[in-house]
This record gives sequence, structure tokens and C-alpha cells, in this order.
Amino acid sequence: MKYVKQLLIIGAISFIGELLNILIPLPIPASIYGLVILFLALLFKVLKLEQVEETANFLLSIMLIFFVPSTVSIINNFSELKDFALEILIIIFVSTFTVMIVTGLTAELIAKYKKERN
Repeated sequence: MKYVKQLLIIGAISFIGELLNILIPLPIPASIYGLVILFLALLFKVLKLEQVEETANFLLSIMLIFFVPSTVSIINNFSELKDFALEILIIIFVSTFTVMIVTGLTAELIAKYKKERN
């Protein structure tokens, strides 16, 4: 029953994100609204981590399953995409390295901040 309650909380936050996406005319995905709402709820202690932690960890552990439909779609439409293969590969490599660099720098800043606090 605990998992159902946690899933309902996460689902309700996702639903609120969907509603905000409809109501606010900005080009922001509904999932981002949901993540921000969840973050703020956890930050301001409206929601305790224990209320969503186990189900969130489970969803993270099976996250790769959610990429199967998009992968199948790419395979089905490969004939249309092969004309843009070079551009797509360049975008993939540039964005991957950008994310790696930003993540590394952020981790270093956090480690430095924690070291200075102690």
C-alpha cells in the first residue's frame, strides 16, 4: 500500500505539471514543471523524501525501459533519418560532451563547497 501511495503522490505532481503546461503558454515540457514542483515540495518540506523515495528509486532503476519506444521509432524511421546522420551524430557528441563537462564542473564545485563548509 505504501508504494501505491508514493506512486499516487508522484502521479499527482506529474498531473499538476501537465495542467501547468496547458495553462502557461511557455515552451517548457510538462515533466519539467513536475520536477520543479517536486523539488520545491521537497525543499520547503511540504513533502518528505520518505514519502516518495522508494517508488522514485524504483522508477529510476527501470528508466531505460522508457527509452524503448523512442528507440523503436528511430529504427522504424531510419530511412528518413539517414540523410541527416552526420548532423545527428554531431549534435549527439557535442551535447554529450557538454553535459559531461558541466556535470564534472558542478561536481567539483559541490565538493569544494562541502570541503570549505567542514
